[in-house]
Amino acid sequence: MAQNKCYCGSQKNSLDCCEPFVNRTKKAPTAEALMRSRYVAYVTHAVDYLVETTHVSERKYHLKSDILNWSVSNKWLKLEIIKATENTVEFKAYFIDSNGNNQIHHEDSTFVFENGSWFYVDGSFY
Repeated sequence: MAQNKCYCGSQKNSLDCCEPFVNRTKKAPTAEALMRSRYVAYVTHAVDYLVETTHVSERKYHLKSDILNWSVSNKWLKLEIIKATENTVEFKAYFIDSNGNNQIHHEDSTFVFENGSWFYVDGSFY
């Protein structure tokens, strides 16, 4: 990702945006920053980061193999943040699925701040 615009759509250089979070050299300071970095992790197939940033109470529902399969089988196009509060983020992730069909993953995600880090808990899907 180095020296390119961040995949999250912020228009920032990836080094000044999500890359330090995905590489775990910095912690995401907000739920929205974590959500953006998780989108980048799907684009770049950083499955360990996705698992680590899922709340421990929910990890058993998210198999690494399933995450990796979904990450690599789709061509990720863009992320659109609809609305963000302190601990929720509504977003649309645009992608082309493995059958070549345009798709939109529309979710209202919930996050929790615990032990100095943000974690994805769950989401409602539209």
